[in-house]
Amino acid sequence: MSVSESEPDGARARERLVVIGGDAAGMSAASQARRLKGPDELEIVAFERGHFTSYSACGIPYWVSGAVPERDALIARTPEEHRARGIGLRLRTEVTEIDVARQRVRARDTGSGAESWTSYDKLVIATGARPLRPELPGMDAPGVHGVQTLDDGQALLDTLSRTRGRRAVVVGAGYIGVEMAEAMLRRGYEVTVVHRGEEPMTTLDPDMGRLVREAMEGMGVTMVNGAEVTKVLTGDDGRVRAVGTEDAEFPADVVVLGIGARPETTLARAAGLPLGAHGGLLTDRSMRVRGHENIWAGGDCVEVLDLVLGQERYIPLGTHANKQGQIIGANLAGGYATFPGVVGTAVSKVCDLEIARTGLREKDARRAGLQYVTATIESTSRAGYYPNASPMTVKMLAERRTGRLLGVQIVGREGAGKRVDIAAVALTAGLTVDRMTTLDLGYAPPFSPVWDPVLVAARKASRAVEQQR
Repeated sequence: MSVSESEPDGARARERLVVIGGDAAGMSAASQARRLKGPDELEIVAFERGHFTSYSACGIPYWVSGAVPERDALIARTPEEHRARGIGLRLRTEVTEIDVARQRVRARDTGSGAESWTSYDKLVIATGARPLRPELPGMDAPGVHGVQTLDDGQALLDTLSRTRGRRAVVVGAGYIGVEMAEAMLRRGYEVTVVHRGEEPMTTLDPDMGRLVREAMEGMGVTMVNGAEVTKVLTGDDGRVRAVGTEDAEFPADVVVLGIGARPETTLARAAGLPLGAHGGLLTDRSMRVRGHENIWAGGDCVEVLDLVLGQERYIPLGTHANKQGQIIGANLAGGYATFPGVVGTAVSKVCDLEIARTGLREKDARRAGLQYVTATIESTSRAGYYPNASPMTVKMLAERRTGRLLGVQIVGREGAGKRVDIAAVALTAGLTVDRMTTLDLGYAPPFSPVWDPVLVAARKASRAVEQQR
């Protein structure tokens, strides 16, 4: 097949920005650049291989569950709105090659198969993450679904509408896994979660993950720990009928994969762009790809600076992607902005259970060679005498001699999850646990005990630090 050139050399009188990826980071960068530079100064061409742009992937489990009734509620800005703002958006068009030397990208129309080259003066790579899908027998059978994009969510809903059985197996127990377990519960399915870990939510320490498992079992979810999926079994019709491990089979009418994701850097690797230890693109503080003056990258395809460890880590979250896109757009339009790094804050829920973490786990601290103390406390979301006060458990890690806060994990009911933001700010500011005990937090019986649970944990951690000195 011949590959056409989008324009002859020397035909352009204005700069062209090419964006690969039409979701959070890519379209935030394009929109910010357009706000700062008009169409007469900067042409913007964005490629998106799917049907949708600028949507909340984090909201997909809640759309699948029915808590969010309409798919379009997850879309922040439609393709038509982007085009109306002067962004040349090409849907269902997949970039297949980046030619760094000649400053151009090759793209293929997924409908017609036609390919063409588009040159750029500035390039933004926002290719996101690739969900893990093990190469196991039956993994591509009808009824097995990953959940990464709106297209994926729609495909799963289409399957659910055609499926008579009510047995769902979720493979993996990270954020997506536990959220999809809730979605299947809310749709009336019998849910089994099969995962490799000692406990669910490996972003937590096992003692905190145990609390999640016990709560999910209390909701009626069958939790299968320490189990490696080896195959997906199919029926005579070719559709999924069970998930197999070495020791057992778990009947399934639908299978949802929540195993995790890796940075989608296939294009970047082939183009010789710098990748980190976790496979993500490496950028400087301005989100410029290291060693390349006219290429930027952001979102789930990049590694970020962990402010606690001072090292690059892979922490894919939509909050980071949107901020990075804004920074990229400002910089490529001639402004100046930086992305300082993250502390790894995340929050999730399963029905009424809230799960939150920020900073380091114990194994992160050990791997970094840090000596630390831990403190775990049980408290309530409100004053104990106030109606509907709910329990929560807070675990805190602090550096052994200095008392520097290293990480916090929280598991509880209503009012527990967002308390992690207190710890996130403390981590970013580099506070010690002793300094945290004096924070002037808001108090009233409907909102908190006199001593907020995070501060109670800080007091206990501070005492543990003193005992080690």
